[in-house]
Order: sequence, then C-alpha cells, then structure tokens
Amino acid sequence: MHAATRRELLLASGALFAWAYMPKLAQAEGRDPRLLVIVLRGALDGLAAVAPVGDPDWIALRGEHALRLDTQTPALRLDNFFALNPAMPNFHRLYQAGQATIVHAAATPYRERSHFDGQDILESGQMRAGAVDTGWLNRALAALEPGGRANPGGREAFAVGPVTPLIARGPARVLSWTPPRLPPTSDETLMRLLDLYRHSDPLLARALEERVGLAAIAKAGEMQPPQPGAPRPGGAAQVRAYFAESAGTAAKFLARPDGPRIGALAFDGWDTHAAEGAMNGRLASLLGALDGAVAAIETEMGGAWKDTVVAVITEFGRTARINGTEGTDHGTATTALLAGGALKGGRVIADWPGLEVANLFEGRDLKPTTDLRAVMKGLLRDHVRVDAKALGTKVFPGSENVKPLDGLV
Repeated sequence: MHAATRRELLLASGALFAWAYMPKLAQAEGRDPRLLVIVLRGALDGLAAVAPVGDPDWIALRGEHALRLDTQTPALRLDNFFALNPAMPNFHRLYQAGQATIVHAAATPYRERSHFDGQDILESGQMRAGAVDTGWLNRALAALEPGGRANPGGREAFAVGPVTPLIARGPARVLSWTPPRLPPTSDETLMRLLDLYRHSDPLLARALEERVGLAAIAKAGEMQPPQPGAPRPGGAAQVRAYFAESAGTAAKFLARPDGPRIGALAFDGWDTHAAEGAMNGRLASLLGALDGAVAAIETEMGGAWKDTVVAVITEFGRTARINGTEGTDHGTATTALLAGGALKGGRVIADWPGLEVANLFEGRDLKPTTDLRAVMKGLLRDHVRVDAKALGTKVFPGSENVKPLDGLV
C-alpha cells in the first residue's frame, strides 16, 4: 500500500469544504492560526443544543422535551444557568478545559424563515439574499493581502464537492473537486429541492416527484428487516462516520506545515420539523455526530490544535415551543459553538432575553441579542488578523456599526 496523496485524500473525503493559504502576517508574530468554519444547513435548535435550565420559563415552554439536569439522561452542566446536550461529551470536556465557548441568542441580520435566503445571508455576509455571489470567508482571505490582492504567493483555495460553497466563493481562487462518493441525499434535501422547483419550474418539479416516487417504491421492495443491533443504512452510525471522516480530513490538511490555514465545511440535515428527539432521537444523533467531528478535528490537528479555532454556525434557530409533531419549526436566534486551543473558552456568552412569552421574538422564537457577524468579526480580527475596517466594508458590507466581539481568543 502507498501513502495517500493529497489529491487522493481530497477525492476520498466526500466532504464539502474549502481552504486557503494564509500569508505570513500572523506567522511573523510567532503565531500560526487556523480557522475552520462548519456550517450546519437546515437550522440548529439552539435551545436543544444548549438549554437555559436556569430560566424559570424553560420547563413550561418545552415540557417533557426540555433538557434538564435531574432526568435519566441529564444535560451536562456548563454553569448555573446553561447546560449542554448530553450527546456532546467531547465538547463538554473542551469547555471544562477552557477550549470551547458558546454564544447564545445569536443570529444573522435575517429575520424571515426561508432556508435558501437564510443560508445565502449566512454565507454571503450580506444584509439581503442574492446580493452577491461571493462569500465572506473568501473576501476575508482577499483582505489579508496588502492592497487587496487575493491569494498571496499565487496559492489557491481548495474546495471539495460538486459545487464550491458560497462562503468560500470570491476573488481568492478556488479549485473544486468532485469526490467519487458523497453521502446519500436525505429526504429532507429532496423535499427542499422540490419546494424550490415548485415555485420556479413546475414541470421539473413534477418530473422530480415522479422520480422520487419510483425510487421510494424500489427502495421499499429492497428493504430487509435489519439484524438486531445492526445500524440502519443511512442511520446514526453512518452519519457519525461521515461527519468524523469529513472533519478529520479537513483537519489533516490544516495541520500540515505547508498546508492551508482557513477552511469551511458544511453538514446538512438539521431541519427538525417532526420527531426532533433532542435527548434520544434524530437531533441527539446529529449532535453526537457533530461532537465526534470536533473530536476528530482535535485529534488530527495534533500540536496545531493550540492555534486552532473551529466555529459552528447555522442560518437561524427554531421555534421556542415544540410543535404538534414533536418537532420545531423555523425560528430566529440560535447558538454559535466555538472550539479550539486558541480560544479563551469555558464560557457561555449571552445577553439572555428570557423565555417569557412577552420576551419571545414575534411571540414564538428566542429573541436575537448578539449579531453573529460580531462573533465572526471578533475571530477574524483577533485570531486571523483581518483589518477591522475591511471587516465592516468588504467582508461584511454595511456592518460598520456591528462591533467585533472582544476577547474570544
């Protein structure tokens, strides 16, 4: 067997991530920072990930679905007010070691509830959807080079997947590779595509519906009862393995002495309208897979972990109440999860708005009190050393009044 080449590792990962080389600016200061941004597409239920167990309205709001400290599957205590989902022991360990931070009640400027527009604003860094076809992470890379020239030294960014994610598109050149295998397309993704095409191309939507129906019939005919204890195809074990492999592969490249220093990775599947299962169902499995991905990054970064920040962000949160199908609908504020040896961690940063009905956004959602752009500005300014003025005009245009969050690293 031969050692895998960079190209072979990229093609084998099945991930959707981009990266780019940093100029020698930070290294000249005796630092070698890495930043990996993980986008959770579908909208994370931040209240189920990090529960406000000290809020007097929490239990009444979620009832039996509320994470608590005194149940058979207790949440993991963070401080006297917040607790972490029990599916995330690795993140909890990092938090206790001062290497993880949570920013709660955070949101982008977007206040509607469309996945497509919300993801566009999250990744473009703009005030409205469809404004540009570049992403804020790519523009941050361009801003690092004196004079605004992208890609110092002619080195390119790299993306893996059929399409470069919007967050990584822009003036910094990006090479794209399509891996020979990708994770199976989820039913949720298919339904979202169908919904999009029903509005933009009804004929194509009908054709897709017919194909989806035929595929479902064929799949039903092939299904066999699973063996006791065996993971179901596409189930929790497969998702966990895929998340860990994708994140671990990204970390291997970030850890290389001659490797990239900034990257982005996207995980789909967080749209939990029905049977959310925060403690022992679908969301718990997803959070466990994300927890495993963070652990894989820490392991593969090795000694470079001390210079690393991983930022986990999503387009918006979910409703404060559970709906009639034991899920949550599209909401507003959520959590940003930060991990890495470069952080001043062990904190939950929150200007907590409260869960009393009168304090909910539009009577239904956790009210946003922290601008997600402030979080990313703080990391880009203090960790990566992007110019503060460029952050407000080029990276996140129109955000001059949004001050970077201080003291994250």
